[in-house]
Amino acid sequence: MQEILDFIANFVSRPDKVLMDFINNYGNWIYVFLFLIIFAETGLIIASFIMPFLPGDALIFAVGMIAANDQQNHLHIEYIIPLLMVAAILGDTLNYYVGSRFGSWLLANPGKFYIQPKHIEKATQFFEEHGKKAIIIARFMPVVRTIIPFICGTTKLNYRTFITYSFIGAVLWVGVISLLGYFLGGFKFVQDNLEYFIFGIIIAANLPLIMRLFKSRFSKK
Repeated sequence: MQEILDFIANFVSRPDKVLMDFINNYGNWIYVFLFLIIFAETGLIIASFIMPFLPGDALIFAVGMIAANDQQNHLHIEYIIPLLMVAAILGDTLNYYVGSRFGSWLLANPGKFYIQPKHIEKATQFFEEHGKKAIIIARFMPVVRTIIPFICGTTKLNYRTFITYSFIGAVLWVGVISLLGYFLGGFKFVQDNLEYFIFGIIIAANLPLIMRLFKSRFSKK
């Protein structure tokens, strides 16, 4: 268990080191590993409550940076971007399907499978406030990006509409963050201070949630 916790801590703080160790040990299996991580974060709603800060944003940034500096060409940005986009879209589709089939039952049995009603409630409010574009916005928000597809499936949102916005969100999320890491990763200052950039990305990604929590707390008072 301690080894798992250490792995998660290292993965969140310095995903570049974890990824480079994986590449050195397993080579091209890194593509499968990255695909599964992004798929799990977007497609497995239970995972978001067990590990609420899965490092999707930091991971994508680190992958872009590694691709820019990989002397042995283990990672190719032209492969990584479409691969992770597909992982994100397939994850959304699975989550939508789970919501459409089991969402009503899960909401009728609060607390089952680590799913807390308060999280579902806040995500539902977020979706109602922003409409369909919440599917795009949620891509950049940990936890929320996992719950929104589930909510869309539960509320029977038209799948064609859902997958259209999911596609746009995946293109923006993976494309923007990976290319940002790719171009910034060439600077030695970024390489030497990556942990601060990773921390900043995590804070920026969670800032909307933090602001909503403060707003909710003060509005109640």
